[in-house]
This record gives sequence, C-alpha cells and structure tokens, in this order.
Amino acid sequence: MPDDKRRAFTLDLTPIRTSRDFRRLLVGKGVSALGSFATMVALQYQVFHVTHSSFAVGMLGVVELVPLLCAALLGGAFADSHDRKTLVLASEVVLCLVSVTLMINALVATPSLVVIYVCAAISAAASGFHRPALEAMTPRLLPRKQMPAASAIRSVLGNSAAIAGPALGGVLIASRGLAFTYAFDVVTFVVSMVAVSGIRRVPPSAGAAPPSLSGIKDGVIYARSRQELMGSYLIDFNAMLFGMPNALFPAIAERLGGGRVLGVLYAAPAVGAFIASTTSGWTPRVHRYGMAIILAAAAWGVAIIGFGLASSVPLAIGCLIAAGFADMVSALFRTTLWNQTIPDALRGRLAGIEQISYMSGPMLGNAEAGLVASATSVGVSVVSGGVLCVVGSVVLAALLPRFRQFDIRQFDRERVVAA
Repeated sequence: MPDDKRRAFTLDLTPIRTSRDFRRLLVGKGVSALGSFATMVALQYQVFHVTHSSFAVGMLGVVELVPLLCAALLGGAFADSHDRKTLVLASEVVLCLVSVTLMINALVATPSLVVIYVCAAISAAASGFHRPALEAMTPRLLPRKQMPAASAIRSVLGNSAAIAGPALGGVLIASRGLAFTYAFDVVTFVVSMVAVSGIRRVPPSAGAAPPSLSGIKDGVIYARSRQELMGSYLIDFNAMLFGMPNALFPAIAERLGGGRVLGVLYAAPAVGAFIASTTSGWTPRVHRYGMAIILAAAAWGVAIIGFGLASSVPLAIGCLIAAGFADMVSALFRTTLWNQTIPDALRGRLAGIEQISYMSGPMLGNAEAGLVASATSVGVSVVSGGVLCVVGSVVLAALLPRFRQFDIRQFDRERVVAA
C-alpha cells in the first residue's frame, strides 16, 4: 500500500512527539479516565444491586443533571477568566474526595442510596468545571494544524480507558468488591494530579473579563449565532437522549452473568470508538464536517436498533461496537469543528455549553431508557430509542441547512477575507 494511503488509516502522533505538556496531559487524563470508567460501572451496579430497579439506575442521570447545568456554564466562564490548569487540578481534588466518600459508603453494612445520589450530583458539578477547562487548555498546548491529530490521539486514549475501565471495573467488583473499585479510582486521580501539575500554566487570554452572567450570556449568544455549532450540539444531544441504553445494561447483565458481563457491555462501544480513532488518518480529507456528523449520528441510531433486535450475545456486542465506531466518528468531527473555529477567548464558555449537550443527553437518555423499560420492556426501550435517534438526525439535518452544508474550507476563506 502506498505511504499516502497508509497514512490515511493510521494515527498521526506529531502532537505527542512535539509537546511535553500534551504528553503529560495524556498520561494524567488516560489514568484518571481508567478509574472513572470503573467507578461508572460500580455506581450503576451498586444502585441496581440495592434497588433491583432499572428506573433507579436511570435516576442517577436526573440527579446529576441540575448540578451539571448550573456548573457547566459557570465553569466555562471561569475557564475563560482563570488559569485553566489550576481549574483542572481543583476539580480533580473534589472528584477524588467524592470517590473516597463512595469507598467509605461501600464499606458499611447497608450502603446509603442517598449518599450515592449526592456523590453523583457533586461529581457532576465538579465535572462542570473540569471539562471546560480541560477542553479549553488543549488548543493552547499545540498549533492549530495539529488539532485534528490531537483530537484523534485523545480519543484513542479515552477509548482505551473506556474499554479497559469498565472491563476492569467488572472484574474488580466481582473479585474485590465495590469499596476496592472506588479506592482504585482514588489512586488514579492522585496519579493524574501529579502529571497535570507538571504542565505549564495556561492563563486566560489578554483582557479576559471576570466570570459574570453577562459573560455567560455572550457565550450563549455566540453559540446561537453559529448554526453549525448549535447543530453539532443538538445532533449529539438527540442521539444520546434517545439512543443511550446504558441504564439497561445492569438488568441485561444480571440475566447473563453479573459484573463481568456488565463490564463487557460497557466496554463494547469503546472498542468501536477505539477502532475509529486508530484508523482516523482519513478524517483530515473530509471538509464537510456537518454532513459527516449527521451521517455518523444516524449510523449510531441504526446500530442501537440492531442491538435491541439482536438474538445472541455476540451479535449484540457487535452492534454495540458498530455504535461506538459511529459515535467516535461524530465526536472527531465535532471536536475538530470546535477547536478550529471557536475564538480562544470564548473556548471555556463554549466548552461549557458543549458539555451540557454532551452529558445531559446521556443523563436524560438513561432516565428515558429506564422509564420506557419500566413501562414496556428492555427490548422495546432500546429499539424505540434507536428509531427516534435516526428520525431526529434526519429532522435536524433538514432544519439546520448551514450545519448540514458546513465546509471548513469555506469557513477559512471567509475568515481570511474578514481579517
């Protein structure tokens, strides 16, 4: 195979070779993500074990939603007006303490469901400060032309953790218990904080205003002024709201073999995402980001329909892998769109808005899946959600023509003319 064709299906490692700070960021985020995914499995498993209710598992998302909505916008404003490295470290301290609390709660004879829900809410609030600062930090560590490669590398690392973390979480739950699983998460946060502490400071842009309601409003107004940004948020929200079956995994795993099976179900989409990331060398050749995102979101819905209709475990796992592949293709183009077109002074606030769509969709989607499953069945919940995801993607594509037609080459030409 010629070198240019081979590069189209390989990962560009230039950001790792050229930036020490980016390497440290990858190490910290990769290790902490491993523990966070293990804790995600432990939380949902523990709630289902205590209540034996998919509805109760879905309610974790509802409990997390309000703190996230409040914190993400405020966290984005702070990320535009404060040192982003400091915000990342401070939020990780809070997240680490949450895992300590969960560990202690798991050690008592009768774990408190209230404590679990409160910890989930605090974790969501801390994430509202963590993710905007982290997302706004990365473009300051690398040249603009390396953003597509950086997005793919971070995706590979994140998906590696998304594969290993749930699988490891299932093994730890089955072999060592919930408390040990939460303790593992604590250790990974400590490693992450040590790695991130060695990164140079990432202060706000010159003339950045302190956090304020008017500043948050400016970010919202900017997002609304660009249909391609709103489309990227809405298309992902639609896919996760209707096509997110994670709340049903504990019930499915309970019938198939317990914690180890649960870990495999959670890991399967990440396997597909990992494949998409490691073969992402072709993505810089695609310039119509909006259409790529729309098609990938619809493909996610089709794969979820297949998962709901699957008559065997291998087929179900295959559909989840396909879903993860499609979701990662969407994520790669969404991230590249944001990193290449959003001004640095607004990155934190726009990352906060993006986080609301990115996380509230799965949170509400888990609640929706649990409610529909309680009213009908697990299979009906999964299939109907996939169908609504596909329908929603088509509707959004029709309603948002500038998003559907967005071409990064045209955007760059217009920016040059405006300058």
